Amino acid sequence: MIDLGISKLALIGVVALVVIGPEKLPRVARTVGALLGKAQRYVAEVKAEVNRTIELEELKRMKESVEKTARDVETQVSATAADFEREWAQVTAGLDGASASAPAPDIADSLASIGSPVAPRPSRPKKNFRLKRQAVPQWYKARAGVRRHVLSGAARVARYRPKHLPR
Repeated sequence: MIDLGISKLALIGVVALVVIGPEKLPRVARTVGALLGKAQRYVAEVKAEVNRTIELEELKRMKESVEKTARDVETQVSATAADFEREWAQVTAGLDGASASAPAPDIADSLASIGSPVAPRPSRPKKNFRLKRQAVPQWYKARAGVRRHVLSGAARVARYRPKHLPR
């Protein structure tokens, strides 16, 4: 960078005053300031664009690595599932022939005594507004200002009337 100190800026100002003149110097200074501002904004936009591009490339790399890991896990799971299916087929191969014959009499008797369990059909609960209102805790009702008991107008006046006033 250019090292500009106070003395160098003063020298540039004096030379500009002599060369440009005192009448045009404020207008030139405003123009130079505006151009410098535009240049700074342009440089800031370029930096932001470069940062966005770098972040986008990093995100693409991360996405690719996650997809690769997901593919690896998928292949491992499918291989494990295939191994399990093979082993299951080997284990159950001997059972297929035994299931064709009738079970032993003691097993058949125990199965008959158990019977087939029938699940009760679920019924919709009946709506009970009292239960629903009681689901809210009393402390919450008190804090929220929910009235639990209805007072008539006369009862309310009697309750909240100051003690020192005559009735």
